[in-house]
Amino acid sequence: MAESDGGQDKTEEPTQKRLEKAAEDGQIASSKELFVFTTLAMGFLLYYAILFVLPRLLIEWRSFFQFGDTKFLFDEITRLSSMAFSFIFINSTLFSIPLFLVVIATQAAMSGKINFAPGAMKFKGSKINPLAGLKRMFSKKSLVELFKAIFKVVLLLVGGAFILYLGLPRLITSESATLWNAMTRMHDAFFALMVTFLLILAALALVDVLWQNHQHTEQLKMTLQEVKDESKETEGNPEVKAKIRRMQMTVAARAVKQREALADVPDATAIITNPTHFAVALKYEVGTPGAPRILAMGRGLMAAEIIERGTDAGITIFRNPLLARALFFAGEIGDEIPEQLFSAVAAVLAFIYRLNNGEELDPPELEVPDDMQFDENGRPISGAV
Repeated sequence: MAESDGGQDKTEEPTQKRLEKAAEDGQIASSKELFVFTTLAMGFLLYYAILFVLPRLLIEWRSFFQFGDTKFLFDEITRLSSMAFSFIFINSTLFSIPLFLVVIATQAAMSGKINFAPGAMKFKGSKINPLAGLKRMFSKKSLVELFKAIFKVVLLLVGGAFILYLGLPRLITSESATLWNAMTRMHDAFFALMVTFLLILAALALVDVLWQNHQHTEQLKMTLQEVKDESKETEGNPEVKAKIRRMQMTVAARAVKQREALADVPDATAIITNPTHFAVALKYEVGTPGAPRILAMGRGLMAAEIIERGTDAGITIFRNPLLARALFFAGEIGDEIPEQLFSAVAAVLAFIYRLNNGEELDPPELEVPDDMQFDENGRPISGAV
């Protein structure tokens, strides 16, 4: 069982993020045996495809040795040599393109996609470390690869010897046959030999693909702690997420409570505003025990609705930004106002009472305690009115 540097067993399957990171670094499952099989199979197909165009190619190749103008022999040799090189280059390219495509298709089939990993081209000092090189040479992986290579060679030799043994009587008697019959026999032996090799390589490739996928998964396995750490990085710390959810639920519940409290605005004694961003509706009955209570509060559109309903009900609106924000951020709907704001609210209610009785007077100068002064985002500020 794989073990991490911290001593924990790597028992967990690699996550999608771990697989993607490994692919970016060029660490993907790859089978050499599968590449050998697919390229040899494509080469075998190309061999038979070339047979159809071989007469035309031979005719064209023969033309490069036919000299037309012997007066300028050097120029003629140069021209024909250039044409021959172009002929070789073009046909070699046409021959190599299918092999290149089959290599790409093989890796795509192996890993599920075409993977380009620039990270694999980065310089790594461990690659030129002699000790690390010796360790890789005598590692378990190297021994497995050695036994695989020996086993493959033995199978191919046995398979080839068996096919040659079966076809040996016909090959031995080829000298007494016509040229065409002799070539046909050799072609049949070659075809049987190639098919045998391909079948052996296909079986080896199938086993090697399963083995390489298993090894790749084992190398990328993670400890339980690594899975938890990755989950925190990807989805966030569970404790922080729980705290955010609690805050969201609190805000949502408060918004519902504020909406329901709008019906009580007509019963308010006064409305304290900021003058439009915040609005707090207060109720106080003279002679009753206790401090004034908060009937409704809101900000933004909710504040505008409180002011509108209060205006329709004929409730006096008093503007004082610091007091309005203090009541909004420190108070709760249905509760009495905070004790630190008793003096300021009492001064406001007294002013409104006298104003409603027909007296003409200036608004009072209020003192809001420093620890009850907030900006529009609820952050504490210093200073007093």
